[in-house]
Amino acid sequence: MLKKRDLHDVPVLFELMSHPEVFPYVRHKAYSSDEFYFLTRQTIEAEEQGEIISRTIVDEWSQPIGTINLFDITDNKGFLATWIGQPYFGKGYNRPAKDAFFEELFFQLDIEAIFMKIRRDNPRSMKAALKLPYVSHANSDYPDIWKRINEKEDVYDLFAITKEQYLFHYYRAQDSEEVLEA
Repeated sequence: MLKKRDLHDVPVLFELMSHPEVFPYVRHKAYSSDEFYFLTRQTIEAEEQGEIISRTIVDEWSQPIGTINLFDITDNKGFLATWIGQPYFGKGYNRPAKDAFFEELFFQLDIEAIFMKIRRDNPRSMKAALKLPYVSHANSDYPDIWKRINEKEDVYDLFAITKEQYLFHYYRAQDSEEVLEA
């Protein structure tokens, strides 16, 4: 479902990112394949320096279909940015990709909280976030962060996933599976 970012996936990811239903919502936009190579190389280097965590989302045939990233990491907290190519919308890739990423972040990399800033005019992302049982609307819980992301213009809602919220739902799901197997 996830793999580390590499330059081999650039042509496919660039094509997927360029779609008009995806491109407006991508955090780091590239207007050419060469620019996307450069951005991907920078992403890989930034991860090596501990500045971001970035993965390529792959389908069941290990073909790249999008990316998932944790940016602006400070005090074991960071901002999530995810995009999936338009041909893969609504096919069930978003939730498993996020679950795999969150497990890595919380269990292996000691991240304490994940923030999502979602444009109010992006109903697809808003709907996807609200489907996750461990997400909370966080405008009032983190007012300084909410003000910072809306510094120029009030267009974002802030959502948060804390390690505690995620673990509560993770272990609850594990317990439910054990009961079903018994």
